[in-house]
Amino acid sequence: MTTISPPLGRRLAAEAVGTAALAAVVVGSGVRAAALTADGGVRFLANVGASALALTVLIQLFGPVSGGHFNPLVTAGAWWAGRRGGDGPGLRELGAYAAAQTAGAVLGTGLANVMFERPFAEPSGQARDGGALWLGEVVATGTLLLVVSGLDRSRRGGLVPAAVGLWVGAACWATSSGGFANPAVTVGRALTDSYTGIAAGSVPGFVLAQAAGAAVGVALAALLFRPSDLTAAVPEDARDLVPGPR
Repeated sequence: MTTISPPLGRRLAAEAVGTAALAAVVVGSGVRAAALTADGGVRFLANVGASALALTVLIQLFGPVSGGHFNPLVTAGAWWAGRRGGDGPGLRELGAYAAAQTAGAVLGTGLANVMFERPFAEPSGQARDGGALWLGEVVATGTLLLVVSGLDRSRRGGLVPAAVGLWVGAACWATSSGGFANPAVTVGRALTDSYTGIAAGSVPGFVLAQAAGAAVGVALAALLFRPSDLTAAVPEDARDLVPGPR
């Protein structure tokens, strides 16, 4: 059976809108939480909870259209996994997705700023630098790509929305960096001088750490999850029911 993808323009629109909505929730919930309480733990709980819930819903909503990536590294992981079989995005699509995601993140950040009576774009003064924070981004992003790629390779893609939302929520709490794990949204967050902002000078270090973590996550998924293992686990008389090439 041949799967027909929606036109590229529609997929890019879905990625831009989805990433904008995600960034708006990340930034807006942070502004709201900071205004409601001075308790750091309560602020973080509210911000992380809203962000994880939004991500789960958005992946479920836009997944059938564009894949629901909202993250250039998730798109890069899909390109890497499908580069030989031709069933993933091409390099042209990878670049277009990344551009749409970044534009969406900037728009969503600006929208959140304006909703809370702030300038559309305000450079953040919140420096986030140092080896411990970069290591946190490696762990958060690496495990994110391991989750997405591992579920895809083991043909459990239907679990991705919930699994990604749960992991992002856990990573925000468990890593020193707060689990940004997304270059596009990281760039967007440089344009808000609010609770969730990051100084422009700190963005390159975070993005490089995220890219390194993504590479590790994709490599681990390829090592640990192989289609041949799935086929071997299915009884001989039921193998015709297993999707995928033989």
